[in-house]
Amino acid sequence: MRRREFTRLLGGAAVAWSVAAHAQQSERVRRIGILTFSAESDPEGQSSVAAFREELGKLGWIEGRNLEINIRWAAADLESMKRFAKELVAIEPDFILTSSTPATATMLQATRTIPIVFVIVADPVGSGFVASLPRPGGNATGFSPLVRSLGGKWVELLKEMVPRLARVVLLFNPPTATFIEGFVGPFKSAAAAIGAEAIIGPVNDMPDLESLIATEAREANSGLVVIPDAFTIPHRAEIIAVAARHRVPAVYWSRSFTELGGLISYGPYIVDEYRRAAAYADRILKGAKPSELPVQAPVKFELVVNRKTAGSLGLDVPPSLLAAADEVID
Repeated sequence: MRRREFTRLLGGAAVAWSVAAHAQQSERVRRIGILTFSAESDPEGQSSVAAFREELGKLGWIEGRNLEINIRWAAADLESMKRFAKELVAIEPDFILTSSTPATATMLQATRTIPIVFVIVADPVGSGFVASLPRPGGNATGFSPLVRSLGGKWVELLKEMVPRLARVVLLFNPPTATFIEGFVGPFKSAAAAIGAEAIIGPVNDMPDLESLIATEAREANSGLVVIPDAFTIPHRAEIIAVAARHRVPAVYWSRSFTELGGLISYGPYIVDEYRRAAAYADRILKGAKPSELPVQAPVKFELVVNRKTAGSLGLDVPPSLLAAADEVID
């Protein structure tokens, strides 16, 4: 009896193992596409995508088992974005992640059926990506970390860092910052409140940018507000270098600028936005529709101050800023 019982149990275990193994082998592989404005060599772009992948893994989506990820790095090139969008649609993914306003606009031109989750989009309603924040409608939803009030907050921070600030320039790239009007009102209001002249500074390329900053350097007590768009982000090292060469203080929206030598930054932690996007990806892969998932605002902003850069510009960082900073770079 004991031998028969053992044989029965052994056989049952073998069947269970066989069923589990077969289920694992036959588990449906879901396909994700990613269209990012970043260059493949961009450390922030790499860390952001890595965070998205890591969070997906925690949710049970494992590459090589039940998930395939196809990434296209557009390097802020609009023509590349168009080509990559068509490539991603052609592979018929279950879901597409986009980063930046231009990448999202391009992807929505390519498909109105494949679910899309966007990150780093400033004005999804004004850009026509969603009908409203709580009820997106259509095939897109996501995370909009760049709220309009930041246009004024950046001016206030620059004034705190540069007490004699008399002119402040809003620097942006028109082809990629199609959302700029949302920031202009708060920017102008904040400049007027501190008695500073507000200058709107569109730049189309690096020579334009060099000329703009050189012009401001000739004006007393000028400063820059650098808008987050698909031009300023990949050119952040060059922008920081030009501002330093001309000794013009600037405020940025991402810690990636201050880490490279920018003076001060205030804005969302972008890596976290990608982690949050993974949760939406999980829900969509399990059957949720983008139209049912509200566009989410940022949950945290971080202030980073580069005290070394302040010293090189002859500026003393006020104690209030040091106390409020999430990180101080020396």
